[in-house]
Amino acid sequence: MFPIFYGIDIQVKHNLERVLGAFRHHRVGSHHFSSVSGYGHDDLGRDTLDRVFAEIVQAEAALVRSQFVSGTHAIACALFGVLRPGDECLAVAGTPYDTLEEVIGLRSSGQGSLAEFGVSYRELPLTAAATIDWKALETAIKPNTRLVHIQRSCGYSWRLTLTIAEIEKIVQIVKGQNPAVVCFVDNCYGEFLEDREPTAVGADLMAGSLIKNPGGTIATTGGYVAGRADLVAAAACRLTAPGIGASGGSSLNQNRLMFQGLFLAPQMVGEAMKGNYLLASTFESLGYAVNPPPRAPQRDVIQAIRLGSPEKLIAFCKAVQQNSPIDAYVEPVPAPMPGYDSQLVMAGGTFIDGSTSELSADGPLRAPYIAYCQGGTHWTHVALVAEAAVAAVGPASAITPKG
Repeated sequence: MFPIFYGIDIQVKHNLERVLGAFRHHRVGSHHFSSVSGYGHDDLGRDTLDRVFAEIVQAEAALVRSQFVSGTHAIACALFGVLRPGDECLAVAGTPYDTLEEVIGLRSSGQGSLAEFGVSYRELPLTAAATIDWKALETAIKPNTRLVHIQRSCGYSWRLTLTIAEIEKIVQIVKGQNPAVVCFVDNCYGEFLEDREPTAVGADLMAGSLIKNPGGTIATTGGYVAGRADLVAAAACRLTAPGIGASGGSSLNQNRLMFQGLFLAPQMVGEAMKGNYLLASTFESLGYAVNPPPRAPQRDVIQAIRLGSPEKLIAFCKAVQQNSPIDAYVEPVPAPMPGYDSQLVMAGGTFIDGSTSELSADGPLRAPYIAYCQGGTHWTHVALVAEAAVAAVGPASAITPKG
């Protein structure tokens, strides 16, 4: 355990160093915590945060806004900003996360999806080993392919989160077929996992949520888009309106929390990675399949545990909820969730509603009944949750818990 934790701490130090460097370079001061009202014109703190974020991720520009209601919203603005009628969106890392299905137009209708605006969609299935189909990717780009969608996180699939090296390889293969194709990365859950972000290795655009990694568990809402300046500007026009773009949108006194959350983010990500290592080790020893495995060279802020029954999935989430600081008395029950195709059971006694980076667990109520654990402000909290979860579900051979 100690060599793993030490390696994570070295990673945290490196990432914090680049955050501090950007803060220094842009002379961040307490005056940047102030805000303006109304239209949000000339919000100095907000505009400085954009530049700081862009430097940290080695992008030309960034749009960091409280007006993004979720990572899905930020991703949707990026996709609608780039794609036009007749264009094709190609997903190369399997099926995107559930909440994007309605954005793309894979289910539901009448909501103004990409499909309804004449944007076609295609995806490259993963291999039988749940990896990128590199051979198929080499000839996947068609004349009308405008954007390649790369989901970094495993989402609700049984695959490893993509590494920066894998994302770089995808970009190179795509650009080798057509340099004009936009390589877009859904970077949710991926920030600060490694020493670089996708925009540092050739990705044209990426997006994510501030109530996940880069908000450091204290940003109360928001998301970001970062990458090529022209593409970020196009996404900004979808968030606000053409002609307004990034110049509008008051930060509503959120600047201090966003700056401070970004400073804390590398540390918070490191703690989550340690906690998920403990979960992986513990549940693998009890006979459960886990992803990523504890021996994986790259840790993650998402730890998947294949529990095998709806009863165990619910019992696991109950244990997480009962050991959360907020709403520990609440009992998670399966229910429909906007944007998802299956009922979900979710545990998240967090200070910020939906802040999966604080420590949460959820899973769709469908076979093989996988619990997806995310986040954790410190690994000792995850250790307490792990103990309770083990008591609730027992070893893999145990009888399914009742009630």
